[in-house]
Amino acid sequence: MNRRKFIRNSGLAVASTAFLPQFCQAFSKKSDKDKFGVALFTLPKSLSEDFEGTLKMISSIGYKELEFFGPYSFSTQEAQDSWKQTAGFLGFSGSGYFGHSPKELREILDRHGLSAPSIHIDLPSLQQNMSQIAEAAHIVGHKYVGIAMIPDDMRQSIDDYKRTVDIFNQVGENAKKNGLTFFYHNHGYGHQAKEAVVPFQFILENTDPELVKMQLDVFWFTAAGVDIKKILEENPGRFSLLHIKDMKEDKRFEGAGENMQEWMGLFPFLADAGAGVLDLEGIMATAKKSGAKHFFLEKDLTPEPKMALQNSYDFLSKISL
Repeated sequence: MNRRKFIRNSGLAVASTAFLPQFCQAFSKKSDKDKFGVALFTLPKSLSEDFEGTLKMISSIGYKELEFFGPYSFSTQEAQDSWKQTAGFLGFSGSGYFGHSPKELREILDRHGLSAPSIHIDLPSLQQNMSQIAEAAHIVGHKYVGIAMIPDDMRQSIDDYKRTVDIFNQVGENAKKNGLTFFYHNHGYGHQAKEAVVPFQFILENTDPELVKMQLDVFWFTAAGVDIKKILEENPGRFSLLHIKDMKEDKRFEGAGENMQEWMGLFPFLADAGAGVLDLEGIMATAKKSGAKHFFLEKDLTPEPKMALQNSYDFLSKISL
């Protein structure tokens, strides 16, 4: 090789190494599509009938993350006993890991390219069994442990909410000590004033933002009349997780959204993502800017889960976050 060619080739090599870090970073950057998951309360009957087959179907569509719902083998006995009656009423049997151990579940998830960063579990179990929850979480890969709703007797008055705030901070601190993050999923109540105080705002202002995160359910916040983009913008870093639901019509609760009758009354207005009237793309963009990390598609108890998941993914996968 002559001297001129050697210098030229050496210069190209040096130039290429300068661009290598940027190239590798761009190549390895997690795809936006990898951020989309499924909240498994979307299809509990299918999971009860064919657990691994259902997870394989979810993965084949393109979803990468899952959010499980309780109770689990490590939940309190009271929670497990109560669930038997509820599940029977809803027409299916399983919950949690659907009969699998944490180790078995992790193997199934790995086999299908899935992860489970988040679970819903009842508050008493979080208060009483955090060490067992954490043990399972670290095997399966959960990072977030949260509640789907505040028990009725903890939200009747502002004094109740004051006690709830104290419990949330305690649970959040204990979760952090165990390497987890506690979150609260709001079901649409608590957005109307009680005793001149808006309970949800009271929770936001009086819980430690480092210990208590929030999961915003787009459908239920809409039903409560909340300005979703505004609450995300005003509370950066608080809403780490979202439940993505669409709504056939812009509907509101008849009352304050405090009970099962009001929630079930709006189920007919659930829509596949992108098939309704909500600005999901705008909401998700605002959420991402505000610090949201996980987006779970949910269409509670949908009768045609595969179609709902596919239609929703076709829409979500076109959104750049």
